[in-house]
Amino acid sequence: MIKLQIIGNLGKDCVVNNVNGKNVINFSVAHTEKFKDAQGVQKDKTVWVECAYWTDRTAVAPYLKKGTMVYAEGQPDIRSYTTKDGGQGSSLSLRVSSVQLLGGRGEGGESGSGSYQQNQQPSYNQPSYNQPSSQQGVAANEITEPSDDLPF
Repeated sequence: MIKLQIIGNLGKDCVVNNVNGKNVINFSVAHTEKFKDAQGVQKDKTVWVECAYWTDRTAVAPYLKKGTMVYAEGQPDIRSYTTKDGGQGSSLSLRVSSVQLLGGRGEGGESGSGSYQQNQQPSYNQPSYNQPSSQQGVAANEITEPSDDLPF
């Protein structure tokens, strides 16, 4: 078995389709590598991966929006096709077994994370935000522990 893991940003909002009674979430992930060519000129190379997530749990779909960073893994597939000018082309696709939201360009700068896996109950990991707490009755010289919940 070959397993492919990708991290990148969604190029557009996902599309949920129903094929022969089964739900599939289609989305595309882009990863851009920066490098210098032989002349020392900075270049970008973007690799696009078309993803198909066959699942009955489509709750993740509203969160798969353009610009969102995701981690996805599954089985890779190379698809060959004929281009408009008659030449041969190929594309990399992924049959997703699990997807995890890593964050993105949400409204108001908020980003969240969650993990979804085939044949498992989704787990949600909500970020914790530091909010000022009322510290009435604390003496000025008294040392108090910070109220933030850091994961490390």
